[in-house]
This record gives sequence, C-alpha cells and structure tokens, in this order.
Amino acid sequence: MDKIIREIDDLVNSQTSVLKKIGQIEAENINLGDKFLDDKLPEVFEEVDAALTQATAIQTEYTERRDAFVKEFKLDEPLETPEEA
Repeated sequence: MDKIIREIDDLVNSQTSVLKKIGQIEAENINLGDKFLDDKLPEVFEEVDAALTQATAIQTEYTERRDAFVKEFKLDEPLETPEEA
C-alpha cells in the first residue's frame, strides 16, 4: 500500500509539473501573441487540472484507507520481543 501511495504522490507531482509547464508556455506566448496557443492552452490546462484534482482525491482517499488498514490490524504497534511475552 505504501508503494502505491508513493506512486500516486509521483502522479500528483507530475500533474503539478505539467500545469507549471503550461503556465510557462502561456507566459512565453504573451510576447509572441499566437492566437492558436491562446485558444488551445486553456483547454489543455483545464483537462490537466481536472486530472490533478482527481489524482489528489484518490491520493487522499487511498491514504485514509491505508491508515484505517494499519489501525485495524494494529500494524503501527511495536512488536513484542520474547522478553516481554
């Protein structure tokens, strides 16, 4: 479960990077003034932003599920050593 959470974290970080890159392209286009990019980039931004929102929701829900699993099966408690038993 922890590995999956790390992969989801990576997904969220990747989507965030894509949004930043789109912002950089939009900023560069201010000087260029290309109408095609003015029209298309906001659409791409919206789609990536929606994917980021979904990935973040999955990240939150799955982390909560993992935490509940750990608590239910007491996986966060220290193991007893033979001297304690």
